[in-house]
Amino acid sequence: MNSTALKPVLNRIESIDAFRGFALAGILIVHFVEQYIAGPAPEGAMEAIVQGPLDQGVDIFVNLFLRGKFFALFSILFGLSFFIQMDRAAQKGMDFRVRFVWRLLLLFAIGYLHHLFYRGDILTIYAVLGLVLVLFHRVSNKWLIWIMALIFLGLPRYIIYSTFGAGSLFGQAGFMPDSPELATYFATLTSGSIWSVFATNATEGMILKADFQVGVISRGYLTFAFFLGGMMLGRLRFFEDTARYATELKKALKWSFAVLAGVIAAAVILLLTQDLSAIEGLDSWIVMFGLTLYDLLNLSLTVIIFCLFVMAWEKTRGARFFRWFIPYGRTALTNYVLQSVAGTAILYGWGLGLLGELRNIHTFAIALGVIIAQMVISRLWLQKFRYGPFEWVWRIGTYMKLFPIVKDRAQSD
Repeated sequence: MNSTALKPVLNRIESIDAFRGFALAGILIVHFVEQYIAGPAPEGAMEAIVQGPLDQGVDIFVNLFLRGKFFALFSILFGLSFFIQMDRAAQKGMDFRVRFVWRLLLLFAIGYLHHLFYRGDILTIYAVLGLVLVLFHRVSNKWLIWIMALIFLGLPRYIIYSTFGAGSLFGQAGFMPDSPELATYFATLTSGSIWSVFATNATEGMILKADFQVGVISRGYLTFAFFLGGMMLGRLRFFEDTARYATELKKALKWSFAVLAGVIAAAVILLLTQDLSAIEGLDSWIVMFGLTLYDLLNLSLTVIIFCLFVMAWEKTRGARFFRWFIPYGRTALTNYVLQSVAGTAILYGWGLGLLGELRNIHTFAIALGVIIAQMVISRLWLQKFRYGPFEWVWRIGTYMKLFPIVKDRAQSD
């Protein structure tokens, strides 16, 4: 086979890895600016992080363009990766579903260890939702679109709220800044030992995560919808030749801006017609509707970012810039876990104990520094090794055989 025939496959792999690295960078910035709390802070606990216009600017930028969007991009890529693995196995006459389930169990184990450091871990969530994704492997695109639409329009949230209310489904989970559970957790982060952090994350942290995913916040349903979207992109062979979809990308941009405008208009009407000051907590249909508007805001901006990335990748300058993210994306699992260990070591009491003391501009700068450092290390690592350390372990566990990690001389050169 000549090099021309190989080009589409190589471009597809590189664009996906670059996209994954780009998404991971956004996630890291969000986590650092949130100071790895994985939820709201107690009242008055984080007043020192905003001391001027620069800090306010960072907060606005992260809230508007990063929070809720880059996790969505990462989730899309998980669904895409699921399709690629299933498709490659099918081309060899194999059924990858059983092995994929085993792969998810291993991912859950890695994620649980990561969760002990940082309860905002997404790997355990991906592992659980991935089991459900397997069941949707043969569902038609038509049905997937309907399911995604109902999720993004808030149907799971409305069912949960009308059935169980806005309270915790699994225990006394604290979502509001005045909750005593949140104050206790924050005290553990600021002054507790690493073992006390592990203990609270392994117990209360898992309950809070479960509530956040399947309760009225509905993060788990949204994540699954993005999985389905990624799987559909795989079925369309989107990344094999993104130039084919130039027209569709432009239409997606227009529709996303239209949805964005509609969401903003609905939010303004809500603010003008409802007395929101009388509402406390989450227990209100108005709050449920507001949460759905927020989800649609994130969805529209996620699609806009996705389209702009793909369009930029098709340009020489854009591709030249985003290619720097390729090694970062190829070692995304390793980088994701290690960045959380580094972040919690800087901020939590068992480390440097800077939680609540660093301004937004400082945590933003630290995040950029960590991203650059990890990108450089990833590039140097892949010059000598085939996989990232955690990727290698995950691969060995998946196939139950030892794979060489060191490249031979020809590959290194």
